[in-house]
Amino acid sequence: MVTVYESNGCKQCIFTKRALDSADIPYSTVNISESEEALRTVTELGYKQAPVVVTPEGDHWSGLRPDKISALVAA
Repeated sequence: MVTVYESNGCKQCIFTKRALDSADIPYSTVNISESEEALRTVTELGYKQAPVVVTPEGDHWSGLRPDKISALVAA
């Protein structure tokens, strides 16, 4: 399952989740504003902003990336 690391008040997080919903891609969310462990995970991946999306295959990216979501649908 895809994991979306989000933060409070993040517009790109909302749009990313909407895009995943539209593509019927199941996902779970983790709020980096509420979990130090999640924030550490995102930082270790090299990101400083949300959303960070991590796929089961180990791919990850930050921000709203319709191209990456389309690639998940195609896979």
